Amino acid sequence: MTLPTIAITMGDAAGVGPEIIMKSLAHRALFEECRPIVIGDAARLRKARALLGSQLAVQAIASVEEADIRPGIVAVIDLPLIPDDLVWGALSGVAGDAAFQFIRKAVELMTAGEVDAICTAPLNKEALHAGGHAFPGHTEMLAALTGTEEVSMMLMTPKLRVIHVTTHIGLVDAIARIEPGLVERTIMRGHAALVRAGIPKPRIGVCGINPHAGEHGLFGHGEEESKIIPAVEALQARGIDVEGPLPADTLFFRAQRGDFDLVVAMYHDQGHGPVKVLGIEDGVNVTVGLPVIRTSVDHGTAFDIAGTGKADERSLLAALNQAIVLARRG
Repeated sequence: MTLPTIAITMGDAAGVGPEIIMKSLAHRALFEECRPIVIGDAARLRKARALLGSQLAVQAIASVEEADIRPGIVAVIDLPLIPDDLVWGALSGVAGDAAFQFIRKAVELMTAGEVDAICTAPLNKEALHAGGHAFPGHTEMLAALTGTEEVSMMLMTPKLRVIHVTTHIGLVDAIARIEPGLVERTIMRGHAALVRAGIPKPRIGVCGINPHAGEHGLFGHGEEESKIIPAVEALQARGIDVEGPLPADTLFFRAQRGDFDLVVAMYHDQGHGPVKVLGIEDGVNVTVGLPVIRTSVDHGTAFDIAGTGKADERSLLAALNQAIVLARRG
């Protein structure tokens, strides 16, 4: 069996990305499941190796075919963009621009068929903007780089999967943006992603917008009736196992208990809060709707601990494992 080649982007070089990559690639079992290739700055990875006391060798390469992929070696397509004196844990426009360049290179490689999936270490949105790239985050950046009009963010933990109708916009703007077509398309992207991941008939629960899902008009201004119910009814008519809108607090409890395979959250914090409470260390972020496979850690750059060696690699390992599953299923 041919192992899938996974491109791991280094993320913000001032954050924990270099450390969690070096820690993850020290797990020899990973090489039995995939061919990992880092897209980043080789010198920065060597700095991470030094602070961790790692024995891994960093191999700087210019192309995928040059990579010597085996345990003990970190093969990195070297984009030497990080100055030697970049401070760990400090906001840097240079690091923000480099994080963008790493992603762009990974998309080029996947579009060319040289890698099978992309797995991203975290970037810093403020640094990204300071580097001249006005994207709210990875999701929107990847959509632009691949020419994709609409994508969704799905967060996954061992107990919970959540897809978001809206993400990186303010709450008032999110409510204004939600409409039946967007809700329906989001649910179908989530349904397709779960089928691809091996769940043939996903059970889907849809959150309301207001407390108690509006309580039949007692709360809010009829958002559930006008924005969500038409989408749910249309999908039910197509045979999709979907229920809602339901009160978010009850729905998340039922989902982690096992009643649903997927929760559809209406806005960023409605979905992110429960996921991070239930397992940020093992959380995975999957961008759904792209023409390429992309998974990511479910945490940020952690500037407060960057450069200390304390960063936990479990979320990156979980993201790599999910990328492997999706790549194998094509």
